[in-house]
Amino acid sequence: MSGNSFGTVFKVTTFGESHGAALGVVIDGVPAGLKIDRDFLDAEMARRRPGQSKLATARQESDAVEILSGVLDDVTTGTALAMLIRNSDQHSKDYSALENVFRPGHADYGYFCKYGIRDVRGGGRSSGRETCARVAAGAIAKMFLRELGIDIVAYAAEIGGVKAESFDIDVIEKNPARSPDLQAGELMAAKVAEAAAAGDSVGGVVGCVVTGVPAGWGNPVFDKLDARLAYAMLGLGAVKGIEFGIGFKAAKLSGSENNDPMSEGFEFVTNNAGGILGGISTGEEIYFDLAVKPTPSIAQEQETVNKAGENTQIKITGRHDPCIVPRIIPVVEAMTAIVLADFALLQRCAKVQE
Repeated sequence: MSGNSFGTVFKVTTFGESHGAALGVVIDGVPAGLKIDRDFLDAEMARRRPGQSKLATARQESDAVEILSGVLDDVTTGTALAMLIRNSDQHSKDYSALENVFRPGHADYGYFCKYGIRDVRGGGRSSGRETCARVAAGAIAKMFLRELGIDIVAYAAEIGGVKAESFDIDVIEKNPARSPDLQAGELMAAKVAEAAAAGDSVGGVVGCVVTGVPAGWGNPVFDKLDARLAYAMLGLGAVKGIEFGIGFKAAKLSGSENNDPMSEGFEFVTNNAGGILGGISTGEEIYFDLAVKPTPSIAQEQETVNKAGENTQIKITGRHDPCIVPRIIPVVEAMTAIVLADFALLQRCAKVQE
């Protein structure tokens, strides 16, 4: 299977299945001399870990990371950095009834058409569980970016039609919805609980803000910074759309309204572009929004077909998130960090003197 690697210099390759023995990641290109903060790594994994609230699947995994290579005395050596996350709470029997049918909203049918075989145990490689390896890699990327003064914050901008009306970065990790608006977070959680009680699920919008990226990162043609970020985000199974800056609102504006004027000292008066112009960072905040679909695994009976193409019904059992938004937030941050770490290293090759 191809398509398991991402990046150019800071290159990430993940492996493993949802119900296999373990998942893991190998990172090529981590510079030597980076201090590994194991407490930070554990904390990042805990943010994505299942079973952390009523808004998440009840599956219990420690998601402890074993560093197998590339680190000596908690400092990177410049060689391939390999990390392993073992599975311990698989309930594979929950999926035995799915062997001959295709789940609506999942990759089952396309996966089967491509390979002629599929891992029905939680979807195998197509499961959201694979993202734990991305979060481990993203934690390393974040450690590197911290050295450069770059910070990444993602949050629930909307869940089940409830929107955050205010933004307080300090409350994002203090409510299970991960909303920057505490009151809205409570309403979001109630929407998720209501859907779960009906055997259903809800989607939402994830926002992401990046500060500290200097002007000049990215390329003007095929390898645009926003294009690479979009590629990274749309590589997450639940993400169905992305917009940078004011996004689709720009289609309704005139050029004079949409352009970001500049003033003395290379300051931008507005930031409608979301910190990226012509595929290259402007030095302003980078911000984008993601459309996250409802969890396709729901407890209601649904219409589908079996391998013979015959009509049948399916009712999915097992443990699933009634809303993906809260747990995808650390994954969004991780993939953003991986992209930016890659561009930080690529930037060192852009000109003779930096």
